[in-house]
Amino acid sequence: MRFFLSALTMIGLLAGPTSAWSQGAANAPFAKFTIKDGKIDTHLTGTTGDVQKGRQVIVSRTLGNCLACHEITNLKSEPYHGNVAPSLDGVASRMSEGEIRLRIVDGTKVNPDTMMPPFYRVDGLNKVTRRFQGTTILSDQQVEDVVAYLMTLK
Repeated sequence: MRFFLSALTMIGLLAGPTSAWSQGAANAPFAKFTIKDGKIDTHLTGTTGDVQKGRQVIVSRTLGNCLACHEITNLKSEPYHGNVAPSLDGVASRMSEGEIRLRIVDGTKVNPDTMMPPFYRVDGLNKVTRRFQGTTILSDQQVEDVVAYLMTLK
């Protein structure tokens, strides 16, 4: 039940596409980025993320919670993989780093009807609890860590 409620919480943050220029998680400065040709080519932090930290974010039920919707075969030791979203197996063979980054930052820029929450957007969201208003789900570093991990899935 906790898993289900966590997934619903994430889905409850959805809204239509907007610009993303505000404060990031933990009141860190929000990284500016450019979306071009369906991708964000530059690192939000200026450096590559940490693969192991990215794995931790992906499996964490309180951070990325990616396994609530996606399956990743090499993480089968983790419980409760979802099947409402595409498998992430081989994602780095199908998408560039910049395409993956955009989908994590704000998948509504690619698919306005996506159920995936915008992990690095604060504007235009609906029904966000007051204490979470103005903060992103993931920090810029956590986004880069997730991208680094997903780039290992070829």
